[in-house]
Amino acid sequence: MLRPEDAPLSVSELNRRARQALEQDVGEVWVEGELSGVSRPGSGHIYFTLKDDRAQLRCALFRTRARFVAAPMRDGDRVKVRGQVSLFEPRGDYQLMVEAVQMAGVGELLAAFERLKTRLDAEGVFANARPLPYPPRHLLVLTSPTGAAIRDVLAVLAARWPLTQVTLIPVPVQGREAAPALISALGLLNRQAALDPARDAILITRGGGSLEDLWVFNDEHLARAIFHSRLPVMSAVGHEVDVTLADFAADARAPTPSAAAEQLVPDRRERRYHLEQLAERLNRAQRARLEREAQRLDHLRIRLRHPGEVLITRRRQLEQLERRLRRAIEAKLATEQRRERHLHQRLALRSPKRRVELAEQRLTRARWRLHQAMPRALARHREHLGGLARELQAVSPLAVLGRGYAILEDAQGRIVRRATDTSPGQAIEARLGEGRLHLRVTDTRTSGPPGDKVSK
Repeated sequence: MLRPEDAPLSVSELNRRARQALEQDVGEVWVEGELSGVSRPGSGHIYFTLKDDRAQLRCALFRTRARFVAAPMRDGDRVKVRGQVSLFEPRGDYQLMVEAVQMAGVGELLAAFERLKTRLDAEGVFANARPLPYPPRHLLVLTSPTGAAIRDVLAVLAARWPLTQVTLIPVPVQGREAAPALISALGLLNRQAALDPARDAILITRGGGSLEDLWVFNDEHLARAIFHSRLPVMSAVGHEVDVTLADFAADARAPTPSAAAEQLVPDRRERRYHLEQLAERLNRAQRARLEREAQRLDHLRIRLRHPGEVLITRRRQLEQLERRLRRAIEAKLATEQRRERHLHQRLALRSPKRRVELAEQRLTRARWRLHQAMPRALARHREHLGGLARELQAVSPLAVLGRGYAILEDAQGRIVRRATDTSPGQAIEARLGEGRLHLRVTDTRTSGPPGDKVSK
């Protein structure tokens, strides 16, 4: 009989216990290895195997996390992944549930490259843009003497423009000593340039390689040395997809050594063809010019006449001009004479004597009208004045006085209208219809019987 603790487990129970043990004991870890068998089904998840030289590990990167991974994740890439060690219970597969992916080695170099590039760009190290001489008289090439780059450069220069003098400055282009050697060579060439002005351009180049092989050209001090170079510098490092800090600091960049040589010098065959075209155009222009001048000479020869004929023609023209001038003068005189007669007629009509006679006539008529109108106007005004006098007499206060009334005035000439305006003993004057009376007040009353007395 089996004891309870020895009872067999189901497969699912065993897988569940194994999963729990893995997740609890190992948990979340970073693992580095090489990608293999990268699969991207339509679900959006990414499945791959992480391996080294002795083992491999199945990994799953679910869609919710895969969208945050910027690396392309190709077979053969070396990466670092962070995830939870687990077990897929239905199949009993041991796997790593990946949360994040980073490129190993290369990714760190690229991050360092971007940080250094940003800092140097902010300092203005990448601001060089001087034009290189075209073509250069003396080109100084800094590269490995045994590499393919110098052979490509020399082959292109020999085929396109053999007139350029080329001096190879042998320097290592890979390894720890490469950057100091390149910086030292740049300093030496710039010092010698003052003694030999024919040296007018520098080419720094090497062939392709891995990011680690080309890392020497991302050296900060080398980029600064290129920036401070008095001679213009072209950089052609690696293949077309490779970009280094030396490329940014240089005055010009070429994707490959061969392309650098093509940019530095023209193609002599194109120049020869261009010169042949210019020579042909010059010959055509000369022939056309000679033909035009010959035609012009023939035309001038035809137009050229004997001086006597020219004089006769000029004399005839002068006679014609003389006749035209005489006719013009006669016509002008006739016009002025007619204008003078017209002005005389206008002046006669506007003579002062005539105007005085007309004025005397108007004055005589006006005097007669005045003598006729004056008696009538005087009678009319006399009648009007009599009417006004009668109206004035009707409303005159003197007419009222003539009917027995009097106007009392005080010593200041003010009219006395009320008894209260006087006081006993006050002298007043009474104006009658005829004459005046000087009176003195003996008493005043506001109302009372007639017969109040005043002294005279």
